[in-house]
Amino acid sequence: MFLPLLPSERNKPKPPDTPFVLTEKKRGAVQIVAVDARALTLGLAPSMTLADMRARVPELVVIAHDLKDDAALLEWLAEGCDRYTPMVALDPPSGLILDITGCAHLFAEGETGLVADLSERLTRQGLTSRAACASTPDAAVALSQHGIADVCALPVSALRLSEDAHIALRRAGLHTIGALADRPRAPLAARFGEDAPALLSRLLGETDVRITPRRVPPDLVVEMRFAEPVARSNDMLGALDGLAQDAERLLSERGQGGRRFEASLFRSDGHVARLAIETGQPTRDSGLLNRLFRERIDSLSDPLDPGFGYDLIRLAVPVVEPLAAKQLQLEGSSALDTEIAALLDRLGVRLGRNRVRRLSAGNSHIPEQASISSPVLQSLLPLASWPQPEDGEPPLRPLYLFDPPQQIEVMAQVPDGPPRRFRWKRTVHDVTRYEGPERIAAEWWKRRSMTGLTRDYYRVEDTYGRRFWVFRHGLYGSEKENPNWYLHGLFA
Repeated sequence: MFLPLLPSERNKPKPPDTPFVLTEKKRGAVQIVAVDARALTLGLAPSMTLADMRARVPELVVIAHDLKDDAALLEWLAEGCDRYTPMVALDPPSGLILDITGCAHLFAEGETGLVADLSERLTRQGLTSRAACASTPDAAVALSQHGIADVCALPVSALRLSEDAHIALRRAGLHTIGALADRPRAPLAARFGEDAPALLSRLLGETDVRITPRRVPPDLVVEMRFAEPVARSNDMLGALDGLAQDAERLLSERGQGGRRFEASLFRSDGHVARLAIETGQPTRDSGLLNRLFRERIDSLSDPLDPGFGYDLIRLAVPVVEPLAAKQLQLEGSSALDTEIAALLDRLGVRLGRNRVRRLSAGNSHIPEQASISSPVLQSLLPLASWPQPEDGEPPLRPLYLFDPPQQIEVMAQVPDGPPRRFRWKRTVHDVTRYEGPERIAAEWWKRRSMTGLTRDYYRVEDTYGRRFWVFRHGLYGSEKENPNWYLHGLFA
């Protein structure tokens, strides 16, 4: 689908019949990059200078061109094209490529009905479009851009070569793709490079290069189309409930469960609202999905606006995992685990996936790298068995660590002895008790600025009973002449 007037139709001045152009500064001069339909009828065209345009049409309206807004509109249109196929790709600056293989049967007239429906929706948005169907993406793009139905009738400019190559081909008497198709490919590659015969093969359908879609097609999709758009929230939620039950049935047949579920609400005016939920464990429980989607909708900062109604609601499961039936244990621990997992899912949906986190053991003995914080909904690591102190004993490590450790001034009786007094944040702390040292060697296979020296950790307590975790960074004499001291953590 090619949109030849996308930049100008996005910017519509008043009155609407006023000719206007979009300009940008190139090499110190203001040049035209796009014109509207009215300006085209007056003989204006892109790549002309603004001075020439003003001389021809004094009443011409000039608007600064914004590539970002054009790209945003093209992305918005691609979102709406997901209703036809999950294989949608962008062809900047004004094109869309849809792989409709296996999707045309959803329309009464097949490919013709699909193209007609898409063209009608673009027309309602005030956009001019040209559509073309072909067996390869390159051929479809070229046919839509040039408005020609036969590949062999395309001009040589349809080959995405340099302008010099196009001029050389025309001077040689080769004006169309059909004329090139009858020529041997070896001289073409020798004269214009190896890309020329490859691009020609793709245009002729001899080589099929698949598109790279904007979104990875999900493993499972269920959808519901409506003859008349639905605008009531209860109807929309009821449709989601039915789709969740269909997904539960299909996942059960496959012996799988989903970790991520995405609901797409296609509005009749082209807008698409997307809602996504994640679970900590694979599931196919439709009741749980319904509750999570309702939690997600209630937590939206911008409530859903059905507008003139939704005519298509789709539920996709992009992340699936094996899920077999489980036998509940006699003591009921499996039921408790299920309740905890459901609670974490609800909190993650309500507060945000990055707000509810868990700690997992890291593969390092360095304190700040011994644990890994990750969202609980995406973490696949098993729960670690953390070392626990003896009953009645104080914890060996503090719960609160500074990142990075804060440097302090320490006074000790002997250079390699425990601290007796230290200054932190302009406050002097006299040490009354200490434990240590706990020596932590550096990771010799990783030489970094903070991990290349040995650390001697001490658990200290000041006169007010406050407990700190400090360390000396480096050994006296052998590693450093005057090692620095750092405060790494605070005990509760």
